[in-house]
Amino acid sequence: MAACTPIVRWWGRLQVEGEEHLPSSGPTLIVGNHDSQWDPVAIGIAGRQRRQIRALAKSSLWKIPGLAPILDGMGQIPIERGKADAGALDEAIRQLRAGACIGVFPEGTISRGAVLRARSGMGRLALAVPDVEIVSVTVEGNVDIVRFPKRPRIRVRFFPPTEGGLRDGEEATQLPVRLLAEIRALAPIAQSGRKRKQAANERALREAGAQSTTENRAQGLTA
Repeated sequence: MAACTPIVRWWGRLQVEGEEHLPSSGPTLIVGNHDSQWDPVAIGIAGRQRRQIRALAKSSLWKIPGLAPILDGMGQIPIERGKADAGALDEAIRQLRAGACIGVFPEGTISRGAVLRARSGMGRLALAVPDVEIVSVTVEGNVDIVRFPKRPRIRVRFFPPTEGGLRDGEEATQLPVRLLAEIRALAPIAQSGRKRKQAANERALREAGAQSTTENRAQGLTA
């Protein structure tokens, strides 16, 4: 975390809002959007003065040379992406019951410009630890953190869900859907500058092709 702090705080010109909504102790779930590999790092740094935020991170990251000690030092919990990883959820529940603060991304993986459904894992954690405090977070700007020489502007905002945490009768599948909808209304899906430009070019080509097809059909009808 210490090695990444200058990158996020100085290079990323980190702006943090709503730190007062992050409890300094007690079981806490931080629920956020996920557009970049840097999201858990930025969120962890943003909340560091209040407390340590552990995150459920994809297990493949531990295979990257030199990264495993850093992830372990940050208290990250490895989880098998795309699988019902009961072991990782059990460990997260154990840590929550012990008073930890766990960060989760309902989308389960980086958006990469696509709309992803909210997964139920976060809701299962809330059901298993009824007294957990739920705090939503939006993080923006991380997708451009490596666009040298252009500096990004990273913004992390903590806030309580408008309709509160787990409601009576709310199911594990419903809670993350509700929270993610509110989060994405504040932080729309983002892509890096290059990918935005590529997507715009591809969209322009599709539109040009569609227009050409329409014109050809019109000409055929009038011929």
